[in-house]
Amino acid sequence: MEKSLFEVKQMDCAAEENLVRMKLGEIAAVKSLAFDLPARRLTVFHTGELSTIERALDELALGSRRLDTAPATETPLDEAASQRKMLWSVLGINFGFFVIEALFGVISGSMGLVADSLDMLADAIVYGLSLNAIGASHTKKKTLASASGYFQLLLAVIGLIEVLRRFLGHESLPDFRTMITVSALALVANSVSLYILQRSKSKEVHMQASMIFTSNDVIINVGVIAAGILVHWLNSGVPDLVVGAIVFLIVSRGAFRILQLGK
Repeated sequence: MEKSLFEVKQMDCAAEENLVRMKLGEIAAVKSLAFDLPARRLTVFHTGELSTIERALDELALGSRRLDTAPATETPLDEAASQRKMLWSVLGINFGFFVIEALFGVISGSMGLVADSLDMLADAIVYGLSLNAIGASHTKKKTLASASGYFQLLLAVIGLIEVLRRFLGHESLPDFRTMITVSALALVANSVSLYILQRSKSKEVHMQASMIFTSNDVIINVGVIAAGILVHWLNSGVPDLVVGAIVFLIVSRGAFRILQLGK
């Protein structure tokens, strides 16, 4: 058995990690994966088919390149059970906050919160796909990926249309207090999710704070909080719409990446 070390420049959060898991899970020669998200490193334990592995990573367009390949002196552990438990935990957190943010986004009139809720839903979809990928057939995996990707893309397009409608219309100001409070809670939820994911990959309980702030989800949460402050300070709904549009574009990018898995 060999182990190959890859740098994956755009793999900076758990959702992208799970995209890699799903993609490489199609290759029989891949026996185990070890992730180091803060360093954007991936170690693949495999029995040959290195070119196939490199091609699969290239298809994800995450900026991957192989750094080293050497004989594997250690035996990778079968972590299917722990992966399943971990994925159920983070799926529950993300889907729960999707519901909370969507509800309060509509009540407060904030497109930033609505967009952030769809980002939470997008992560929950990826975790759900990963759960189904454990032990599932390649055909089922690809069907689920395609259906989820198109659904996510549809939601993002609808969101962008709504942002444009509000920008051209005369909408009342969103409730900045609700924006800030709910986004702060979502920030905590994302931090907990990342903690669970990082802890499950290592025997160490420790997780560096820098790990949290390299996450796209955390950046989005901070962006919505900042938009809430600007809405109050400028007495304008434009900051909320700008953040909402940016997040919908991020969700769209994630949808296209999921659709790649269905090809």
